[in-house]
Amino acid sequence: MKRLFLTLSLFTALCATSQAQILPSFEFGVKGALNFTKLKSEGNYLSSHNRAGYQAGAYARVGVLGFHLQPEVYVTGKNLEVDFENATTGNTENIKFTAVDVPVLIGKRFGLGPLGVRVNTGPVFTFNLKKNNNDESLNFDGLRNIKKNNTAWAFGLGADVSRLRVDVRYELGMSTITKSDISAQKLNLWSVGVGYRIF
Repeated sequence: MKRLFLTLSLFTALCATSQAQILPSFEFGVKGALNFTKLKSEGNYLSSHNRAGYQAGAYARVGVLGFHLQPEVYVTGKNLEVDFENATTGNTENIKFTAVDVPVLIGKRFGLGPLGVRVNTGPVFTFNLKKNNNDESLNFDGLRNIKKNNTAWAFGLGADVSRLRVDVRYELGMSTITKSDISAQKLNLWSVGVGYRIF
């Protein structure tokens, strides 16, 4: 009798989980994060040190058949300390970027109800708004003429606890951030974020 009861309980739980994953779902929330940015340069023209930045914005999640699509939009501040090998005056710059980032992530959630663990990946489209250095103030020609947009690819892990959302991500720079012909400059970024589901 005990075995029969345990078998029925397990079967019921599996059916409920499968049904929950198949049925469409939608949520919307806000999020914030700390990021740590590093600049990768081809040809070893410079090296950079991680400095903390921020992210603030909103996300949506549409789930069906056990997977979900998660578009996001947020304002982000990316800070760098860069050491230049061939600087004209001095050899260190503190550079700050302000941008709008738009990740479009595809993911899979494991769990039932208010508790779950997520994996996700997808492109991140960045639209640069401004930087604190004008072109003439930079010591290194390779960081002048910042492009208005660039792309990265994100890999992430997340956890859902009731309405709370926690995410850890790595963004690999896919395109150069400058118009320079000297060397390709790409931004790589780690972020740790917290979100809240509104509905």
